[in-house]
Amino acid sequence: MAAGIREKQTVALKRMLNFNVPPVKNSTGEPVWKVLIYDRFGQDIISPLLSVKELRDMGITLHLLLHSDRDAIPDVPAVYFVMPTEENIDRMCQDLRNQLYESYYLNFISAISRSKLEDIANAAIGANAVTQVAKVFDQYLNFITLEDDMFVLCNQNKELVSYRAINRPDITDTEMETIMDTIVDSLFCFFVTLGAIPIIRCSRGTAAEMVAVKLDKKLRENLRDARNSLFTGDTLGAGQFSFQRPLLVLVDRNIDLATPLHHTWTYQALVHDVLDFHLNRVNLEESAGTESTPAGARPKKKNKKSYDLTTSDKFWQKHKGSPFPEVAESVQQELESYRAQEDEVKRLKSIMGIEGEDEGAISMLSDNTAKLTSAVSSLPELLEKKRLIDLHTNVATAVLEHIKSRKLDVYFEYEEKIMSKSTLDKSLLDMISDPDAGTPEDKMRLFLIYYISSAQAPSEIDLEQYKKALMDAGCNLAPLSYIKQWKAFTKMASAPTSYGNATPKPLGLFSRVMNTGSQFVMEGVKNLVLKQQNLPVTRILDNLMEMKSNPETDDYRYFDPKMLRGSDSSVPRNKNPFQEAIVFVVGGGNYIEYQNLIDYIKGKQGKHVLYGCSELFNATQFIKQVDNFDNFYNIYYFFISVPAWPEIRLKHYYLDGNVTTENCYNIQISSYL
Repeated sequence: MAAGIREKQTVALKRMLNFNVPPVKNSTGEPVWKVLIYDRFGQDIISPLLSVKELRDMGITLHLLLHSDRDAIPDVPAVYFVMPTEENIDRMCQDLRNQLYESYYLNFISAISRSKLEDIANAAIGANAVTQVAKVFDQYLNFITLEDDMFVLCNQNKELVSYRAINRPDITDTEMETIMDTIVDSLFCFFVTLGAIPIIRCSRGTAAEMVAVKLDKKLRENLRDARNSLFTGDTLGAGQFSFQRPLLVLVDRNIDLATPLHHTWTYQALVHDVLDFHLNRVNLEESAGTESTPAGARPKKKNKKSYDLTTSDKFWQKHKGSPFPEVAESVQQELESYRAQEDEVKRLKSIMGIEGEDEGAISMLSDNTAKLTSAVSSLPELLEKKRLIDLHTNVATAVLEHIKSRKLDVYFEYEEKIMSKSTLDKSLLDMISDPDAGTPEDKMRLFLIYYISSAQAPSEIDLEQYKKALMDAGCNLAPLSYIKQWKAFTKMASAPTSYGNATPKPLGLFSRVMNTGSQFVMEGVKNLVLKQQNLPVTRILDNLMEMKSNPETDDYRYFDPKMLRGSDSSVPRNKNPFQEAIVFVVGGGNYIEYQNLIDYIKGKQGKHVLYGCSELFNATQFIKQVDNFDNFYNIYYFFISVPAWPEIRLKHYYLDGNVTTENCYNIQISSYL
């Protein structure tokens, strides 16, 4: 896109920190020193976008949590950036009464209600601090941008909009409405920041449709109020969609449960899968080393180190979507390049120290003076390069340990073959029964992918064999109960999801080391080359973005908030292919889908795509959510969409495990009689 969402949100934050006035570029004057007060939501939004140095450059001397113990600084202005919750409003009113700061610039992450605004006004009057409240702004920044083309709705309280929260059997209509309103509020903030009004497409009879209906209504109401519309004037111009509006594709997590469980092979997705990685920061435990602990002594605590993987990290930006073996090789090449530059500086220093009247030496000295000056001036760049090499050496080494100890390369290759319906060179039972291959969770992930991807579920006899093997391997079978029921109902609705037919091409095993002096001992790890294949989410985007006719997407609903009257239609009014698109997954997303979309769009010149999700989880976190469905075997929750009705009604029925399509159809019809 002409300006990515990361850049737009960063500009909005910098304007907010400059007292809601656009910062003057190349200003040589000293900034106004101020204090930044945020809650956990505000902290999560700012931390992936602005470093401490950037905050300092904008005059932020202190950044403190709203609910921490804060001392009064009466001669300094304070910029607040918080959610408009009751708890936060109460604390802000307390700050006004305690006269903590010189002036108050109140910025709310999403729109504050009139009643809460009146609470602040009453507190300001009571504290005689009306003149100190300088500005009050709704910022509409209630989402977290992780990449130029990726965002998530929240990190705090994400369990409130999680896959489990949306799909749990005992949810009430009121609770579902609250979840949908939360998601819609964040998506509305996203489009206000983007400065664009989308065309919305979504599947029928899913949570995605509920989001689409509510978002369409909210956008439509805002556009109708011409005086207070957030999509007019400078804001809309900033969207830079002058020729065509973007497409918003809303999909439900339930269209594809195999991908979130899939073992992966690209750098960023692997880091998220096997390490502690969130909000672009990875936390590593340093190895204790070879020193032995004396008998009876308390074991040494492992030190934890954190690394930020940001847009300023050129290596990360270049290789985050690369297969892991390429990353390991590139780290080694960068290290060799750094050593060569370091050796050149040492050689030049040595020459500069030459003594004597030898004419050759003097000539060499004069020739190399300029080179040494250049080398010295590039030292900061060289030190930064060394820091990044050390960072990625540590991160890649930690990933490699997981790959080797759990045989993740074998799992990835095997799962790719299952999902592409290729011939397996080893039986699934053998994989599950192999004590040296992976953790119990790895084995459960593998079997669930097999179960989801199979056109026909295994017979009861075979299933019992698999269950016994899984239990012998130490697996928790609770997730299987859920997936079994999910598959039964998905089969009634549509055919099994297709994952393409491309499989990774093995180039044999790595040699013991990639080359002399390599940091990475890759012995026994498969060197797999990825082949591009579109995952279900990418395939849906391709159909809708290119206006292709396909049974998978022909029935997708169409919403245009700019139309005076909404209609329940699947027929797009715009017949031209879209240039810009946003894919949003209701129920949670992952880096595998994100990378697949990025790889897809690389082959579409002039087109851009953004990926968003209600929460970002790895396979471990997703299995925990699925594991928490209690008594799901006898109760199932599903959505019913009735075209003639203005809203979607959520229904739940007590069913046994052997429901047929006909029985389910009769239940649905009878519920409306």
